[in-house]
Amino acid sequence: MTIDRRTVLVAGGMAAGALAMLAGCGVAPGPSGPVVKAGRPQRIVSLNPCLDVILIHVADREQIAALSHYARDSYGSTFAPLARTLPFTYETAEEVLALSPDLVMTGRHSSLATRNALDRLKIPTALFGVPETVAESLEQVREVARLVGRPERGEALVARIEAALAAAAPKPGTPRLSTLVFMPGGFASGPGTLMDEMMRRMGLDNAAPKYGLTRSMNVPLEQVIADPPDLLMSGEPYPGAPSRAVRVMTHPALSHVAGHMQRETFPERLLFCGGPVLIQTAAALSRARENALKDRA
Repeated sequence: MTIDRRTVLVAGGMAAGALAMLAGCGVAPGPSGPVVKAGRPQRIVSLNPCLDVILIHVADREQIAALSHYARDSYGSTFAPLARTLPFTYETAEEVLALSPDLVMTGRHSSLATRNALDRLKIPTALFGVPETVAESLEQVREVARLVGRPERGEALVARIEAALAAAAPKPGTPRLSTLVFMPGGFASGPGTLMDEMMRRMGLDNAAPKYGLTRSMNVPLEQVIADPPDLLMSGEPYPGAPSRAVRVMTHPALSHVAGHMQRETFPERLLFCGGPVLIQTAAALSRARENALKDRA
């Protein structure tokens, strides 16, 4: 999900300075991540867009030393205007070091060079995986909130997410729809993913397995046309997208099966993250479901 922009070289003098800086901070590395010794971390750097969106909900603004540069992207981020009011990095160790953080939050797909450099410098770092279920996503919210010293905000955010999922769920007896979330280039979410569970919760059966998908990958347009789902949810091609991606989304062959499936727009940014983004994801899936059922009536 993240991109290693350049090779990271950390000089010995920088390391010594970093260790001196960390001597008085309120966070120390533990066996399963940083452990808050006293008070709250005051300078938090996030290197992951999905951690960015949780952090912005549970931390004080003054605690956030920097977000990832992805948070500022209008196409991929769910809170770009707010993110542009905060500092950011391109995930290099030099940038992080210059911010004198007492906690860095990063993901398993982030720059390995940067993670190794932070480890050598003994900078307290919390490493997060990619949630594949709603339960894992909610637990990640709680963990981020705990690390920033605001567990009560984590619980409040979890309650909001759970309430949004319950409100968007279909009423008993609502017909289920086979659905494909089809992104530019033909990419679709496979079974066993967070999006797969969200679809099922919203009364939509993921059609990806019937096209042979066992994981998230591309679905040939020919298969969709030969055996269309009840509902095709597609995003808009992003600015500068390769022409092939645009052609897949707007291919005239899709019009030949228009009578056999409903089409709805699904913002691609809602595919990327869980946490508070699930509130918007649930609303978008629920809205598409209701529109499709109304059109079929």
